[in-house]
Amino acid sequence: MSMVPIELSPPRSMGFFTDTSVCIGCKACEVACKQWNQLPMDDLMWLGSSYDNTHTLAATTWRHVTFAEVPGAGGPTGQNSWLMMSDVCKHCTNAGCLQACPTGAIIRTEFNTVLVQQDICNGCGYCVPSCPFGVIDVNVGHAAVQGALPTQAPDGKAHKCTLCYDRLTDGLEPACAKACPTDSIQFGDTEELRARAEKRVEQLQGQGLNAYIYGDDKVGGTNGIGDLGAFFLLLDRPSKYNLPERPFLPQDHVLSGILSLAGTAIALAAATAWSLRRK
Repeated sequence: MSMVPIELSPPRSMGFFTDTSVCIGCKACEVACKQWNQLPMDDLMWLGSSYDNTHTLAATTWRHVTFAEVPGAGGPTGQNSWLMMSDVCKHCTNAGCLQACPTGAIIRTEFNTVLVQQDICNGCGYCVPSCPFGVIDVNVGHAAVQGALPTQAPDGKAHKCTLCYDRLTDGLEPACAKACPTDSIQFGDTEELRARAEKRVEQLQGQGLNAYIYGDDKVGGTNGIGDLGAFFLLLDRPSKYNLPERPFLPQDHVLSGILSLAGTAIALAAATAWSLRRK
């Protein structure tokens, strides 16, 4: 009996397309993320300058809705407008956190997403400065949260968005995308999402808006990071959304930094020796 080879199709890359033009800042995504992943609430810190009460992505905040009031961002009429965006881990093609992890705890899944295996992570924190977007974080806080579940307690390990890996394996969409009332957060095959995003950009540009995609090698995935598995449609400069203009992998600059320090040390030593000879 002859064996017939089976051709396996490559795994589909799953991700997020976030259309900020329809985000209303309701924070339903934040709540859904925390509920599904059993993450503790954030301390309320109303500063009087923003409607933002979570402030940043962290070990226990995997979705964060940013707010920015920008003069003249309201389109052709030029009135002030709110820029809102639900930020999340970018699940980069070349993920700095994955490259820096010394234990192999951070892996790429069958959905082409980036996942931290909690049973392997040793909490070294090497991944934290290696993320170009400041996403991943080590959970060392929330020790005083009363009634916290075991998964909420500080464990000293690295945490970030898993793209709801447990839901994906059961054929379900991530909790944040399911909860979004305006479809600002869209989940699916990244190639299909990019095609959808390009059409949306054309539509908004036809209305006179400065719409573009943040998440390719031109904007967002610069300096070798590559396409982002979670990409965004923006209406203003990335910095307005607290995103780096031209992100880079920090570890790519380690050698140049060491050589620069070495050169400075040699120059100081030479200057000191010359000064001593004069004396």
